[in-house]
Amino acid sequence: MNIFRVKSIQELQQEARDNEKLKRSIGTPELIALGVGAIIGSGIFVLTGVAAANYAGPALTFSFILSGITAGLAALVYTEMAAMIPVAGSAYTYAYASLGEIIAWIIGWNIILEYTVASGAVAAGWSGYITDILRSAGITLPASLVNSPYNGGLINLPAVLITALMTLVAVRGTTTSAKTNKIIVAVKILAILAFLALGIPRVNPANWRPFLPFGVSGIIHGAAIIFFAYIGFDAVSTAAEEVRDPNKDLPRGIIGSLAISTLLYIAVTIVLTGLVSYTSLNTPSPVTTALISAGVRGASFIVGSGALAGLTSVLLVTIFAQSRVFLAMGRDGLLPSFFARVHPRFHTPWLTTILVGTFVAIIGGFLPIGIIAELANVGTLSAFFTVALGVLILRYTRPELERPFKVPFMPWTSLATMACTIYLFFNLPPLTWLRFAVWMVLGLIVYFLYSRHHSLLAKSEENPPARPDFLPKFPFKPLFFPRPLSAPLTLRLRMLRRRK
Repeated sequence: MNIFRVKSIQELQQEARDNEKLKRSIGTPELIALGVGAIIGSGIFVLTGVAAANYAGPALTFSFILSGITAGLAALVYTEMAAMIPVAGSAYTYAYASLGEIIAWIIGWNIILEYTVASGAVAAGWSGYITDILRSAGITLPASLVNSPYNGGLINLPAVLITALMTLVAVRGTTTSAKTNKIIVAVKILAILAFLALGIPRVNPANWRPFLPFGVSGIIHGAAIIFFAYIGFDAVSTAAEEVRDPNKDLPRGIIGSLAISTLLYIAVTIVLTGLVSYTSLNTPSPVTTALISAGVRGASFIVGSGALAGLTSVLLVTIFAQSRVFLAMGRDGLLPSFFARVHPRFHTPWLTTILVGTFVAIIGGFLPIGIIAELANVGTLSAFFTVALGVLILRYTRPELERPFKVPFMPWTSLATMACTIYLFFNLPPLTWLRFAVWMVLGLIVYFLYSRHHSLLAKSEENPPARPDFLPKFPFKPLFFPRPLSAPLTLRLRMLRRRK
């Protein structure tokens, strides 16, 4: 019944050593590529247009700066946790070590929302770009096969197909995934540089006026909408058990990938809103739309191909990361044991990866991209808040722990991270809160009906209490027999004894 039971850090570290089924095969370059592969993609190639058209206008640049500051603060607290607890599971595992099982479950449940839903948004964006590229080549796909039912179609088939392909790559192994991701990331960065080179000479400063069409509040709303684009460094921490030297490589991978990505976000946003009016960017493929509107039709194919590569890498990394979180939750007993099964040849949680890919395909194939992005933000913000709180708690409760990386300016860095995430959370649309509340209720039902009873940590506790501590200690007889009934019953029993 102790739902706030905490898993010791020593136990987590020993567990990672005892479960060497995952292969330690990646280093700092692969981690930075993993982070950039997850961060650069949906934010630049999909949500820039939606956020500029509906929330911030040309001031979206400041939205990215605000989100980048919040993500930077969160990256620092993630780095301390990742170096101290180099175990798969990311924010879920960190919460289990600092805040307790019920909080860890809630965060793990929200990470499902974060990664799975974000992957669906990326798959939908990938479909938009491939459709534009094929159209420019004279090939038009049936509208019913490239739109979700919410948009008048039957199924977003390209989103389903690319999800199936990336799921297969993720199942094949960590080394295969890392090598594939590095190639895709290189193509993506070249495409971004090509977009900047082609776009800067064609920027029309008139498109930046009015700069604040939605006011200062639009900047904040835009930052809240695009924030899930920064989940990449979170994905880096999920690979902790597959890193050769986690104490050094994880901090470098997290901070390095975030710094590179933030600079690219700001540069692309400035050029994108300078090429065309922000009102024409409300499309799943704003980069190619802007280039076509600026008259660079031939180049749009090249940049569109790079955008496809970018979104492909994001999809691969998020499927990879989600499967590792499921692995950690299955290993702890909070999910069924098959979530923790590792393939004997590929050394990956293959059943979990296939399950994640299936759900991502359903989301990307049947839901509109706007709803998907808003839901993903909620999961991201809740995970960042929890990790910041966990670092703060462990600084005071476990000061003796070895910390290969220490967050500077504590406790202010953690407090600032929590304040920024709360502020962005309350700037999300109210309907998103309602959907999030429904998701939380479902998660708590699953926990109390299944996870609490199957928790391995609960089963390992010695001498569990006979009754919950929070229940009042009533005498047995008054609790079950009210006084008017218990007194005659007691008297009748005494009379029967005397007769015998």
